Amino acid sequence: MAKRGGFPGNMPGNMNNLVKQAQKMQRQMEEAQKELEEKEITATAGGGAVEVTVSGKKEITKVKLSQEVVDPDDIEMLEDLIMAATNEALRQLEEFSQSSMAKITGGMGGFGGLGGMF
Repeated sequence: MAKRGGFPGNMPGNMNNLVKQAQKMQRQMEEAQKELEEKEITATAGGGAVEVTVSGKKEITKVKLSQEVVDPDDIEMLEDLIMAATNEALRQLEEFSQSSMAKITGGMGGFGGLGGMF
């Protein structure tokens, strides 16, 4: 009697396992995305004179300036410090995001090396 509806080499079982693994990975990625969106990262510049907080959605949620950094005669320095703190916060957020995804995918990039398919 021939096997019904399958591939040689017990492929249906392997396919079911792959589907289950993909579903599990998808749930983990959804959880990681939710965690990332709720994450806030704060970075400073100028020895703490400027503090910028960004959300996991890459939105600036807070800017804090020390009084001593506010010099009407040197607006450029203040602008540079704000930019530096913002860029550092965004860099840390990206690092956190990549680290979170690497935990799920095993550091293979994408879904087990499938790259941009998902």
